[in-house]
Amino acid sequence: MSTKFVFIESMEILNIIPQYHTLLGTFLILWLAWFITNRHYNRHERVPTEDEVEKKLAEWKPEPLIPNSHKVHPSLNPRCVTSRAGKRIIINGKDCLNLGTHNYLGLIENKEIEKTAIATVRKYGVGSCGPRGFYGTVDVHLELEERLANYTDTEEAVVYSYGFSTIASAITAYCKRKDLIFVDQNVNFAIQKGLDASKTNVKYFKHNDVKDLHDLLTKQAELDKQNPKKASKIKRFLIVEGIYMNTGKICPLPQLIELCKKYKLRIFIDESISFGTLGAHGKGVTEHFGIPRHEIDMIMGSLETAIGSIGGFCVGTSFVIEHHRLSGLGYCFSASLPPLLTSAAITSLDIMKNNPQIFQSLKANCIIISNGLLNIPSLECSSCPESPVKHVHLQGKLDYNTEARLLSKISERCIENNLAVITPIYLEAEKHLVRPSLRLCISTILDNNDIDFALNTLKNCTEEVLSLEENQKLFKTMF
Repeated sequence: MSTKFVFIESMEILNIIPQYHTLLGTFLILWLAWFITNRHYNRHERVPTEDEVEKKLAEWKPEPLIPNSHKVHPSLNPRCVTSRAGKRIIINGKDCLNLGTHNYLGLIENKEIEKTAIATVRKYGVGSCGPRGFYGTVDVHLELEERLANYTDTEEAVVYSYGFSTIASAITAYCKRKDLIFVDQNVNFAIQKGLDASKTNVKYFKHNDVKDLHDLLTKQAELDKQNPKKASKIKRFLIVEGIYMNTGKICPLPQLIELCKKYKLRIFIDESISFGTLGAHGKGVTEHFGIPRHEIDMIMGSLETAIGSIGGFCVGTSFVIEHHRLSGLGYCFSASLPPLLTSAAITSLDIMKNNPQIFQSLKANCIIISNGLLNIPSLECSSCPESPVKHVHLQGKLDYNTEARLLSKISERCIENNLAVITPIYLEAEKHLVRPSLRLCISTILDNNDIDFALNTLKNCTEEVLSLEENQKLFKTMF
C-alpha cells in the first residue's frame, strides 16, 4: 500500500509541475550530452603536420592594412612654403601672389597685431599648458570672449583653442542620440565630424535648396502625427553655413528662419567664412540679411580666417553658451588658446571695428574677380559674387577624375607663373556631392594690378593646359 501511495503521489506532483519546466529540463540534459561529446571529439582532433601548415601559410595572402596610394598623391608630395603667408608667398622657391590663404582682411602681415603678439609673449610666454578649467584661463581669454559678445551683439561668447574642434564640439554638446538634425548636404568637414560624433538622426537636404528642406520637414510632420507623444520629446536642429566652404555660396537665411519658426527648429550657423567678410561691419550673414541675432540659437565661427589668428568661438545667449563650459569636449579637455594668439585676435577685432571700410573694399574685390572670371571662356564660377571664397570649374561637365586632373595641372602651371591657387581635396564619400574646382581666396589687400595679373595668369595657364590636353588626344587618335 505504501508503494502504491508513493507512485500516486509522484504522478500528482508531475501533473502539478508546468509543462515548460519539463521541456526546459529535457533541453538542458540534451545540451549537456552534446557539450560532453563535443569536448571528447575536440580532444582527439587531428593536429596538422608541419608541411600542411607551411602550405597554408604560403597560400595565405593577407589584406593590406592600407590601400595602395598613387605616387603623385598631393599628401605624399606637399608644396613647401618658405615665407610668411601674406599677400605674397614663396612656394617651392616661387614668389607667388597668394590666392590660396584665407587671409580675407590681410591681417596676417599687420604690424599692430605683430607688436601686440610680441608684447604678450614677453608677459605670458607661448602657451598656458592647461585646459580652461585647470589653470588655463588667462585674463586675455576673458577679454576676448567679452569683445566677441559685444562685437556680435550677443549676450556671451566662449573661445576654443582650435577652429575645427569648435564646430564639432558645439554640435555634440547639444545634439544627442535621439535628436533630429536637418543639414545641408555640402557642409564642411568639421560639421560632418560633429554629426558623426553626436550619433543623431541626420536628414540631408539639397545644397541651398529651401524647397527640398521644406519637403523633408513636411514629411517629418506627417510621421510625427502617427506618434505625437514620441515626437514631442524629440529636439530638432537645422545646421547650415553662412558662406559654404565647399561651394562659396551664401545660405538663404531669411527663408530658413521662416521654416525654423513654422516647424520649431533650433538653428545653428557656422560663420567661419562669413564672419569678418559679410555685412557693413563684418558681423556675418545675419547682418548681411538684416536679421536680429536673437533669432539664431547659436553662431559658431573660426578665428583662423578673417581674424588671422588660431581658434574658434561660439556666441549666443548666456543660457546656451554656459552649457559649453561643461559639455563642449573641445573646450573642457584641450589646452587653452595661447595668450599671444588671443591678444592677436583682440587686436584684429579692434581693427575691424575701427576700419569698417575694409569690408567694402573686400566686397568690391570679390565682385570684380567674379566679373573677371566671366571673361575666361574655359572656366565658370559657381560661388556668389560677394563671397571671398570662389570655386572655379572647367566649362562643361566632365567626369570627376578628368576634371580633377586638369585642374591640378592648371594649379601647378599657375604656381610656375607666380600665382598661388589650390585645388581642394575631398573625401571619397564627398566626391559625388561636389565638383572638382580651383579655390580662390580673395583679400582686401589686392589692388587692381594684382587682380588683373591673377585673372590673366589663370586664363593663360588654363588655355595652355587644355590646349596640351587636346593635342595629346589628337596624337593618340592618329597613332
